[in-house]
Amino acid sequence: MEGVKEISSNTLRNWLETGKEVSILDIRPIQERAEWFIPGSIYYNAYDKLKANNPNALQGLHLDRTLPVVTICAGGKTSMIAASLLQKQGFEAYSLQGGMKGWSLSWNTAMLSFPDFEVIQIRRTGKGCLSYLIASNNEAIIVDASLPVEAYQEALQKNRLTLKHVIETHIHADHLSRAKQLAEINKVTLHLPVPNKVNFDFIPVTGSTVFQIGNISIKAIQTPGHTLESTSYLVDDKILLTGDTLFINGVGRPDLKANNEEAMQKSKMLYQSLQKLLALDENIIALPAHTNQPVDFDSIPVQATIGSIKHNVAMLKLSEEEFVNTILQRIPPTPANYLSIVEKNINGDFSDINPVDLEAGANRCAVS
Repeated sequence: MEGVKEISSNTLRNWLETGKEVSILDIRPIQERAEWFIPGSIYYNAYDKLKANNPNALQGLHLDRTLPVVTICAGGKTSMIAASLLQKQGFEAYSLQGGMKGWSLSWNTAMLSFPDFEVIQIRRTGKGCLSYLIASNNEAIIVDASLPVEAYQEALQKNRLTLKHVIETHIHADHLSRAKQLAEINKVTLHLPVPNKVNFDFIPVTGSTVFQIGNISIKAIQTPGHTLESTSYLVDDKILLTGDTLFINGVGRPDLKANNEEAMQKSKMLYQSLQKLLALDENIIALPAHTNQPVDFDSIPVQATIGSIKHNVAMLKLSEEEFVNTILQRIPPTPANYLSIVEKNINGDFSDINPVDLEAGANRCAVS
């Protein structure tokens, strides 16, 4: 649309990361808003009026005229109409290029510090994917890389770290894994939990695997259930990377790529795996691979102690039979494109696809 300024996801991400004041106006249909959204955005139900080019579509909307406004829709087209109307009202208005699809790759970070190591939690804010860079004595390991490799290279260079290994908690179904590419670019070893069906080279992670990084050790704990190969990692007996096995407000779903009987068997496995994790010291901090809410630009880690999760997640207090029955009744809708994403993660080749199209939408890995 002529005369309407656009803003890239990266620019908006930088604005939010640096605390710049901005109004973000979400004009999508309400059901799309319910799925995922940009933290701090304002919702205004004007989609149908904007599509119909109604000049009064934003009548009744009150925004701070001293702040820039970024309008957002699913793909960046209807938001152009909204930005045009706001410009005519005298606002400094921009349309978000590529809409929420484009925003899917935006990210922010939070840090946890301990005497012998640091953890940088790298969060895909829209999708709620959480990956981790663990650093000790200038050495690093990266877990569950879900963003283009540039994000991790930036963190390594900024903190002057030498990457030693790239590892995963499981083969993911809601995002493309960048672990293989990250390991190749940095010429380091790629470690994946087994059993899995990937058809490229990796070093298997088993129940006896221990990684040494700087002054700390990271122990693998096999926790099948969400997937058969799901593995958690205990870092220096202080942090537990739980993958999609245990979340701060729920547990992993056991049904993907499974029929009813297989889902029941995986639910039983998940129950046993959770018992293993819940038996650890209650002060250990659990860091999951996903969160079901868009991640704020607040530098506050998505985390909870094992003790608080045990206390707050009601499903964890059930018997095995009750747990299996409950989880199978609460399975959320299947993630978009998950079969295609799993297939790509098994092959390790994304050259023939547009990741933004494939990965668009919220994650649905948890049952709460």
